[in-house]
Amino acid sequence: MTHAIQKRTLDRHPSEPQCVYDPVDGLTLAPDTDPIEKIRMLEEEVAKLKIQLQEQSSSVSSTHHHLRPDSVSSSSASSVQTPIAGSRPLSCLSKDGAISAYRWDSPSPELRGVTDRSSADSLLKLIYSGWNPDLPEPHLLNHYIEVFFKCDPCGPRILHRPSFLSALRLHPRDPAFPHSAILHAICASASRWSSRNVAVLPDGSRRDEFAEYHASKTRQYIDRTLATGEDIFPVVQACILLSWYFYQEGRWVEIWVFAGFQTRVAVPLRLNYPGTFSTHGSGSPGGYLPPPRDFRDLETRRRTWWTSIVFDRIVSVGGWLHAVDEQDIGTELPLRGEDFDSEQLIPSNPQDMSSEDIFTTHLPRYTDSFLLLIKAVMMFGRVTDFNVRGNLRSPTAPSKHQDPFALPGFAELDNLVHHDFLENLPHMYRFSLGITDVSGSVQCVDTDLYMVHIIPHAATITLHNSYVDLNDMQRISTNRCIKAAQAILSAYFMLSATSLDLTRLHPFVTICWYLAAVIQVQVCRHFIESGDHAREAQVWGEINVLREAMLNYGARSPIGIRQEKLLQGLMREIVRLTTQKRPLEVGLPLYPFSHTTLFAEPTVSLDDAPMAPCLIQARWAI
Repeated sequence: MTHAIQKRTLDRHPSEPQCVYDPVDGLTLAPDTDPIEKIRMLEEEVAKLKIQLQEQSSSVSSTHHHLRPDSVSSSSASSVQTPIAGSRPLSCLSKDGAISAYRWDSPSPELRGVTDRSSADSLLKLIYSGWNPDLPEPHLLNHYIEVFFKCDPCGPRILHRPSFLSALRLHPRDPAFPHSAILHAICASASRWSSRNVAVLPDGSRRDEFAEYHASKTRQYIDRTLATGEDIFPVVQACILLSWYFYQEGRWVEIWVFAGFQTRVAVPLRLNYPGTFSTHGSGSPGGYLPPPRDFRDLETRRRTWWTSIVFDRIVSVGGWLHAVDEQDIGTELPLRGEDFDSEQLIPSNPQDMSSEDIFTTHLPRYTDSFLLLIKAVMMFGRVTDFNVRGNLRSPTAPSKHQDPFALPGFAELDNLVHHDFLENLPHMYRFSLGITDVSGSVQCVDTDLYMVHIIPHAATITLHNSYVDLNDMQRISTNRCIKAAQAILSAYFMLSATSLDLTRLHPFVTICWYLAAVIQVQVCRHFIESGDHAREAQVWGEINVLREAMLNYGARSPIGIRQEKLLQGLMREIVRLTTQKRPLEVGLPLYPFSHTTLFAEPTVSLDDAPMAPCLIQARWAI
């Protein structure tokens, strides 16, 4: 009896315990799979992929090509197809091992002679090495990074170039290897000067699918950081690079959204505090950065913060509120670029936005063209603040019948943007637009310094435009705006007389050209209404020169096309009223007009006047 009970008991229990565990958030339970069987399945899958890659490579030519994905996936990083940039059409490995082909085109003259160096074995070796398969192959990535540092006028200043290039030589899995989000953003930005597979849309804008792909990848990292907070500082840097890419594309909705994102994220990181760190409020919720590790880390944070603030001020010039008020910026200005690159251990810049003389005093040890550009943009920001806050509290819109100098603070701001800022530039910057001869046949331009000289004039127009009355030439606002527009035109003529590629200027230059053109449209209407056809034709020539500048810039950066279209909207009335047969084709004499000669009787027949020089595309010296 006892033996029978024991036997039945043993029959009811298995030889091994069978346990069921409750699921735990964040922990994936391993499937009930034989390890040996799992290894065998993986080996078969790798062998299958290797055969497919070899078949794919044998069906294409050995000509070097450039990756352009047929479509950009918006799915999560775990399921999105991942292109491998190489020297021929390669495949994309998805989560389930599926193969999808991508097209390649020659990316740049520098790479036309590159032969086919990829194979299935080297591709698999690259993947096994830990290389991110979403990125181009190392040699192509290095090319895009070189183009980025050489050509991009906005983003490179937030990165320490020597250490960044050194980090690229590390193992891809090394923690110091550059973050993939930054590398994707660099690819998107550099493609503007390297990619040759660009589609021109009916509205004249460009579409570069290679750039769009890497922009999409950067956004995926941003979305992940929004959800998890991981790698927040490098992702903020990538967001800044991507924001400048969107700005050059003229994609205003994304520009505005990303401007707000990067400034709002930077605030809890304490980047707006002196030294980019604060112990105050450390007990409040939020992931704050630890103190800067060293000089390079500190200066990188400063430059990241100030580039974000400059971007915010630039995108707000149309009359929008700033994301961060000037009074809430405690971060000292950065150091000179040469000191940052060489890691010269010098004291922090003594100037910040609380310095009373920040726009008129420029300490030689802490002054270069980028620092002056920051000051010029922040000065423009004060004009934006004045206009926005004045309109917010005023029951009526500004009028040309109003005396703006009766408004509190207007006279002081006018004196700053119209006179004091430019007059107090250091001698070596005051009398140069940044155009220099490197050698007997090569010219170069400091794009930051060039902008320093025209931003005050754009700010003057923004401050005074609402009070312009062309029937009263003695009115200060009228005089200010006409002179400012002529100054922007003169700066353009000086640059167009060289062989430099104007598309390499800072994209904010298109806004300055647009503001000058707005004034010229008003002047043109004044001459139409007064029946002065000769001077009307002269102003038409100036308007068309500015339109041509925007269109030429738009050949590479769509923001130029978009600004020119916006200008055409303002020109509809004068196009309708003019007696000129082809007003949009009226040429401009060789030399720009001064305010005095503009309103004088022309002494040269318009038919006999020499025409402005054609723009010559040439290599941009750095």
